[in-house]
Amino acid sequence: MTRENELLKRIKNGDSDALSELVKFYYSDILRYCLWHAQSRESAEDATQETFLKAIRYFDYYVHKGQFKALLYKIAANTCVDMHRKKYLKDVSIENQQEEFSYTEQGFLEVEADIQLRQMTKALSDDLIEIVILRFSQGLSLREIASITELPLRTVQSRLRRTLKQLKSEYKKGGNGIEHKI
Repeated sequence: MTRENELLKRIKNGDSDALSELVKFYYSDILRYCLWHAQSRESAEDATQETFLKAIRYFDYYVHKGQFKALLYKIAANTCVDMHRKKYLKDVSIENQQEEFSYTEQGFLEVEADIQLRQMTKALSDDLIEIVILRFSQGLSLREIASITELPLRTVQSRLRRTLKQLKSEYKKGGNGIEHKI
């Protein structure tokens, strides 16, 4: 039984400590995802918190079929879209975003890679950027991405392949050190 399955079972049995553990287990992943869509760390934290509140609110109706993480990413994506519509979130300022992270050596490398990835994806459409973010920034499998985006697996594969070709072409033209992510 995976850690996620164990926590979900405990939550269904009314264990509130398990709920806290589940939030801690996924909080940093969802926050990092929301940072891609938010103007500031505060906006991303608001979106992350709202994501977990929505998940908790509807937990009684949740039927565990796959990974709960995929559901959290769907909720986070919808929450960020809703916040954009309400004009809570604006375009990301890479310079401001970089200053908001704590700089442990590993954290610095991740932030640096995220910034480079963000710069490389500027010319892509939103649906392609979403696939790139989920794959390379969040480290999700293609099946997880298909589940989150509600696209067929083959569509995700072909879009990712096409996008990687486009990014490699951009890199060769004048790239900026992102090739290790591609």
